[in-house]
This record gives sequence, structure tokens and C-alpha cells, in this order.
Amino acid sequence: MKILLANPRGFCAGVNMAIQCLDETIRRVGPGIYVYHEIVHNKYVVDRFTKQGVTFVDSIEEVPHGSILLFSAHGVSPEIRNVAKERNLQTVDATCPLVTKVHLEAIRYANNGYHIILVGHEGHDEVIGTMGEAPESITLVETPSEVDRLPFGIDDKLAYLTQTTLSVAEATDVIGALKKRYPGIESPKKEDICYATTNRQEAVKMLVESADVLIVLGSQNSSNSRRLMEIGASQGVPSYLVDGAAELRKDWFAQDSTVVITAGASAPEVVVEECLNYLKTHFNAEFSEETLREENVHFNLPKELHELRV
Repeated sequence: MKILLANPRGFCAGVNMAIQCLDETIRRVGPGIYVYHEIVHNKYVVDRFTKQGVTFVDSIEEVPHGSILLFSAHGVSPEIRNVAKERNLQTVDATCPLVTKVHLEAIRYANNGYHIILVGHEGHDEVIGTMGEAPESITLVETPSEVDRLPFGIDDKLAYLTQTTLSVAEATDVIGALKKRYPGIESPKKEDICYATTNRQEAVKMLVESADVLIVLGSQNSSNSRRLMEIGASQGVPSYLVDGAAELRKDWFAQDSTVVITAGASAPEVVVEECLNYLKTHFNAEFSEETLREENVHFNLPKELHELRV
């Protein structure tokens, strides 16, 4: 068996920042910390922090008054921030700066009288947070067919934004439909899909051409991980999204298989290593790193960390 190990893979700068932020908060104040939603969409990471005494909540009302609360990497709406203030919570914002960029764009467009078409997946934490910035000025679309049903006229003042973790291909299709129907639609100077999402997708697209199987390390609720799996499936390659080696099945592989392994932007490298060890043990697999490009992006930890008090 031959394993092609996609690079870049795994943690992006935003995920690294969010996890380091929570690690540092624990170091400073100990257990008893709350996080609004999962810090990142990965079971391994969430389980690790839960064992350290972190509580993940889906409602601010679950957080006792005066507690310490982190906002996850996916961002939150102004309403959530206001409720946190009302409950006298000490908050630390671990939102990825690239998600914050989309929030700021939404605010700017709304303040300038635009109606915003947000390309994204309904119910995703990032989409909920972005729409919360200007709920009366944002309409969500997911497919080109939904663009055809939009009620706006060709002369209406429109702009579009995108969720940062979309498939580049699916976003391109929807944006193409928007530009065709609304030639004057505005867009940000720099696209919203993040560098890490794009890089991981390009690496998989390149490598899967010579693959018999694609294994993506990531959780089922991770949007960017699911997109990686879908790229392989769209090219006719059996593709599986798993949290770790315990979910691998021997009948997915043959002794002479070429297997591409990658990891979503919220999946830690330890789960990749576990899968490599599984395939080495059961199939005597050899692997090679296949590097598309290097990543050197780094985000600083939020300043609120220095203001925490026990």
C-alpha cells in the first residue's frame, strides 16, 4: 500500500489561535470555563477540553452570571455579545480573524444600504453569526437554483459574501449565478473563502486523481472537512470522513491501494498519525508527504486574555 499524505492539512491559523486561546485561559484561571458552541468543530479537540473541565454550551443562559466565556472560532452575533454583557460574563473572543473580516464586511455593506446575499450553509455556526450582524439586510443562498428564486431586481443595491469554509467549486457556481442575474452586484476586494480551505481543497483535488481511496480526518459537523470528502467522491473515488483510526474499516482498502490522507482545518495531527499507524500495521503501508504549498499564517491571541480575573 502507498499513502499520499496531503500537505497542507490539519490545523489552520484560526483554529490554532482558538485552541491556544482556550489552553491559555485554562492555564490562567483553571477549570470552570465555558465556551459558546464547540471551540472548533472537532470531536477529539472538544473531548480533550471537556476532560479539562471546560463546559460547551449552546445557550448563553446556561452560563452562570459572572463566569468566563469564550466565543468559538466560528464567531457570534451582536445579540449573543449583548446577552453576555447582561449576564456580567468575562468574555474572550476566539473568533477567527477571517470570519471577523466577513462580519465587518456585512456591517459595512448594510450601513451603506446594500442588501447582502450570503452564500453558505443554513444552520452553520459561522452563518448564524454573520447573519446576526444585519439580519434584515441579509439573505442566505446555498445553490444556483436558490439564486433564480431571489426576489430582487436587477437595479437593486446588492452585494454578496461567502462562508469561509465553502467548497471553492460550489461557491464559484453560486457566485457565477449571482453575477449572471445581477451584473452589478458588489463583492469584497478579497474573497471570503479562507486560504486554508482553498489550499486543502486544491491538494486533495490534485492527489485524488491517482488515488483508490480518500481518507479525510475530521468530524461530521466540520464544513471544511466535509467539502474535502465531497471532492474525492465527485471524482469517483471512495471517500470517507472519520474522526480517527477507530472508525477505519479494513474492507475499505486493498494491499495494493493508493490512499490519500488529509485532515480538515480543525483536525489535530495526532489523529492523522493514528491512521498512518493503523495502515502501516495492517497493510505494511509506506507513505510520502505531498506538499502543494507552505503555510506561514499566524494570528495573535486576543488581548482580553490579559484582563481575565478569577
